[in-house]
Amino acid sequence: MQQTVHAVFCATAARTPQADFLFTESVTAAAYGMAAGAISWHDAELHMDRLRQAYAQAGYGHGHRVGLLLENRPEFLFHWFALNALGVSVVPIHADMRRAELTYLMAHSEIILAVSLPSRCEALQAAANEAGCALQIMVADAPTPFPPALTPAPLAHRAIDPDTECGLLYTSGTTGRPKGCILSNAYFLRAGAWYAELQGVCTIRPDQERVITPLPLHHMNAMAFSTMVVLVAGGCLVQIDRFHPKTWLQSARESRATIAHYLGVMPAMLLAAPASASDRSHSIRWGFGAGVDRRNHAAFEARFGFALVEAWAMTETGAGACVMASQEPRHIGTSCFGRQEDHVEIRLVDDQGHDVPPDTPGELLVRSSGDDPRRYFFSGYLKDEAATQMAWADGWFHTGDLVRRDAQGNFYFIDRKKNVIRRSGENISAVEVESVLNQHPAVKASAVAATPDAVRGDEVLACVVLHDEVDAGAHSALAASIVAHALDQLAYYKAPGYVAFVDALPLTASQKIQRGQLRELAIGLPTHPQCVDTRSLKKRQD
Repeated sequence: MQQTVHAVFCATAARTPQADFLFTESVTAAAYGMAAGAISWHDAELHMDRLRQAYAQAGYGHGHRVGLLLENRPEFLFHWFALNALGVSVVPIHADMRRAELTYLMAHSEIILAVSLPSRCEALQAAANEAGCALQIMVADAPTPFPPALTPAPLAHRAIDPDTECGLLYTSGTTGRPKGCILSNAYFLRAGAWYAELQGVCTIRPDQERVITPLPLHHMNAMAFSTMVVLVAGGCLVQIDRFHPKTWLQSARESRATIAHYLGVMPAMLLAAPASASDRSHSIRWGFGAGVDRRNHAAFEARFGFALVEAWAMTETGAGACVMASQEPRHIGTSCFGRQEDHVEIRLVDDQGHDVPPDTPGELLVRSSGDDPRRYFFSGYLKDEAATQMAWADGWFHTGDLVRRDAQGNFYFIDRKKNVIRRSGENISAVEVESVLNQHPAVKASAVAATPDAVRGDEVLACVVLHDEVDAGAHSALAASIVAHALDQLAYYKAPGYVAFVDALPLTASQKIQRGQLRELAIGLPTHPQCVDTRSLKKRQD
């Protein structure tokens, strides 16, 4: 049995060398300035092996970490597999990250090399300098030899195995900076195997499926599910640059996709377009995703002719506790994500930790069944053992999600208990955004919460207390200045979509933000005269 991601890739490449491994459709090809078409397993292996040799010759090895700022380009996968063969962990870097985020990531992850798009090398170097990190930077298609490793491989004396760190993925926390989730080879291999073994609506045909996904390779869904099922079961990965609602069906047809990955915002956007006789002109059998709006679920399936199969998982759990509504009845339009399966144990508990009865919301607690409750989960939070232990209190992983279970054992997602804003599939830490807003010279204090958005699920709303009062007529300009400040330090999607000027923040007796009250206020604030709509300023930056 293969023990690493690289080994699984090589085994499938040996079995189906001339089959398509990657397919780049025309829209993505144009966005990335590359040729459209397929790359075979054989050719991908040759390219990956050249990279592996170059990395080895440059001294990269077991225990090193290398950052990849390569968007959803094929080069991300080739560099990942090449580094994995040497026991090097990859740290995906969101291409929209800005100075404050990059500086934190550099210092925390301790990457010694960043493989980047040419346009981001200068920003990476500036962040490394600010963090005081020694860092080599190269572009993805750099000629060999590669920049030499700055330090010897820390674990060169150990064998590379399933427990070897494969990736470090950052996930937004609720009380501070994003946490680095350490993910092993075993984590990724299990995700692929779990997916390949699905039954019911979601059966996988070995070496036949073509999986299309617009989800980013810096998220676990694309890295651990869509990529790994192709590595394990064979077939072809269609990794598009991002979701384009106007051309998505065209991309699906061109690539001959049979399985589609989605987030809840995507069906809503597709349904918003005028109906067409060609809406069912595709080969997609079913979709894998989460968060489809209840009102859109049945309407989408009726119009486009394939099932949207809801699932639940987190970066921390991977497939170790993934639950999916792959068996009928799927209870369409109810936020149902399936039933408990043999590989996972589940509890729903109240605030006192007591199990709740059927049809009562409770926090979702999960663990692997068997002797090892952490099997196939993340290995821990980097440099934060206290947070790891807290997440695993009493031997259960505490998800922070509110879920209801009916009398028949079906699970229904209700809401997030944690203070995380989820905008278009991106998790945003309120505390992280507040720390940046509070640096603006006009801002005395700020508090950030989610406000409902019909298209994106949540939008970021910032309540701002100013040092000095200003006339209401100056609010628009000041809000624009605050958002510009955020855009300079944060990815565009984290910046406030609304800025509400308030006299005071809701605080507890200990002067902490009263998050529950803030969430209630955020629902109605967008219509308040003191609130400025800044959504038009939130544009993807080049």
